[in-house]
Amino acid sequence: MIIGGVRGRVFAATKPTDMRKSYNTLARLVVEELGADPLSGDMYLFINARCTRAKVLLWDGTGMVILMKRLERGRFAAPWKRTADGVIKMSTSELSLFLEGSQLVFVGQLSPDEIEPSRVVKRHLTA
Repeated sequence: MIIGGVRGRVFAATKPTDMRKSYNTLARLVVEELGADPLSGDMYLFINARCTRAKVLLWDGTGMVILMKRLERGRFAAPWKRTADGVIKMSTSELSLFLEGSQLVFVGQLSPDEIEPSRVVKRHLTA
């Protein structure tokens, strides 16, 4: 998948999104509803109300990218059924599972917390 090599965090909106929205409108949603910077390099996941379509917005360093998927059968997991918060943090692995239609996504944390490189180096130097 195209996002496999992208390093960054993923944030999923917890309200249904109109899939007619494009680059600028999705970027505005990132700022206004998710409280984030669309040019940060992070990925932002939006899902329609019927849970049959999803869009991922990301800045790759040279421009905005939208990855879109429409399921022919079944439905995506709905984040708004699992949380009342405005955003859910995911790993890129969880995003891949989500885009494949896995219902495990949003049930609980599937990936370990991110490790900061500075903490790893300090821990090994002091041991």
